[in-house]
Amino acid sequence: MDTEFWYFTAGERALAEIGVTLDRDQYLRDMTRGSGTWSQARAAGVDEQTISRLRDLRNEYYQDYLRTEDIEIDGVVDTLADLSRHVRMAIVTTARRVDFDLIHDQREITPFMDFVLAREDYTLAKPHPEPYLTGLNRFGAPRAETLVVEDSARGLSSALAAGIDCAVVHHDFTQAQDFSGAGYRIESLRELADIVQQVI
Repeated sequence: MDTEFWYFTAGERALAEIGVTLDRDQYLRDMTRGSGTWSQARAAGVDEQTISRLRDLRNEYYQDYLRTEDIEIDGVVDTLADLSRHVRMAIVTTARRVDFDLIHDQREITPFMDFVLAREDYTLAKPHPEPYLTGLNRFGAPRAETLVVEDSARGLSSALAAGIDCAVVHHDFTQAQDFSGAGYRIESLRELADIVQQVI
């Protein structure tokens, strides 16, 4: 799902209500380190009580975008159907479970997955390795037989810190981030089938 831009936009909209501008480039740099919207708010002197209120507002805006915007990546279901004939798959996401369920309620993606790990299923979020280490443990899979697919430097850092190779798929919102550690750089999800065929 193409949600990164809308998550940023929801935070931008929430902060605008108190006159704070969310700088996109700084947000992307902060996101790489595992922070985001609220680091700029704190730097602007916004107190924690206000941030808590704005976080709730951001979540409302984000869920509204998830309901109304076209966020499904073209060709994803066909790609997953093809891949499912060769590999086991799972989703390891930083999304909250409530947001994940909203995104996928009317979509055909989760039936291809062995399991889903959402933000509540681990303690430390990406770029920490815990999300992907938790996924490896759930799969019972060795690192050498695992490939992570990511679209952000935060996710790539998490995969590499967990010792797992990573294919980074192009995303307009995160394209300026550093993906030099990725084993593969691809323009679309359809290219994953070729990668998998090379390694199985």
